[in-house]
Amino acid sequence: MENERHGILAGGNWILDYVKIIDVYPKQNALANILGQNLGNGGAPYNVLKAIHKMGFTFPLEGIGKVGEDEMGEEILKQCGEMGIDSSQIKTLKEKRTSYTDVMTVKNSGKRTFFHYRGANAFLNEGDFDFSLSQAKMFHLGYLLLLDQLDVIGKDGVSGAAKVLMKAKERGLFTSADIVSEQSKRYQIVIPSSLPYLDLLFINEYEAKKLTDIKVYDKEGEVNMVRGFEAAEAILDRGVREWVIMHFAGGAIALNRDGQKLFQPCVDVPSEIIKGTVGAGDAFAAGVLAGLHEGWDMKKNMELGVCVAGISLLNNTASEGIMHWQECLKFGKELGFKAAKDPVRY
Repeated sequence: MENERHGILAGGNWILDYVKIIDVYPKQNALANILGQNLGNGGAPYNVLKAIHKMGFTFPLEGIGKVGEDEMGEEILKQCGEMGIDSSQIKTLKEKRTSYTDVMTVKNSGKRTFFHYRGANAFLNEGDFDFSLSQAKMFHLGYLLLLDQLDVIGKDGVSGAAKVLMKAKERGLFTSADIVSEQSKRYQIVIPSSLPYLDLLFINEYEAKKLTDIKVYDKEGEVNMVRGFEAAEAILDRGVREWVIMHFAGGAIALNRDGQKLFQPCVDVPSEIIKGTVGAGDAFAAGVLAGLHEGWDMKKNMELGVCVAGISLLNNTASEGIMHWQECLKFGKELGFKAAKDPVRY
């Protein structure tokens, strides 16, 4: 059965992003000017599947989630149809609104601030995932901590997300997940029960610190490689089956259960051509997952990941800047990759 599986199934948050380019992020009671705005896709499954489609991979793509009975929900389903994404497990909820996010992006820095309306995603539950309907090879779930019912811990100490991932593993799927960068103390409460059912966890340096209490970055925000790998090892020790991949502004590191350590620096994209960083983490994940699906080694997967993330910066939405995967790799090689600031630490 496992050898017959083909394609990627992604479930979780389906969102429309209203990306607003502003001149400055204001203090409370102050004013900022909106210089431009765009409507784009948002949420882990939507971003990842659209990125894989735009990269030109032709294996099957499927989505699981919930949208509202409104124009935004219709737009999401319409786009899925145009991209050939199977949306039969994306349900429309009557009298509910589709989830959306106002993304405030500062023009000169590309830094983003998110104002999120949880909407239909808050009603996604364990019963909405039917893996018997899919022959996908891989299942990606996101975002943990942003799916109200799946984040609930049952009396058995297990979250809804963990039960979903358990079902996916029972069906023979390779499982991965991503976390939202929430300012809370819930990381060590909600996340741990999911880890034993994950083959791969994507995480950034902020989330790694919140999950492990290991501060992986210094006062300037630079990631210390040694502490980064310590955090990755701590997460593996808590149950992740194969890989922990930590992405950050300077690139990404990966650690697996065999002790293999990888560092992939980011593409050296000139600041003057960066339009925004919305969805860059999901673009990175899409590159890694697409490569994994095709049987590439992790070093090549991570290179594709940072190249897809880098090229996504050329547009202020999550996915519109993404091109064919070969063009993404060409983009990275032409601009080059940033060297580690302090390679001795790695």
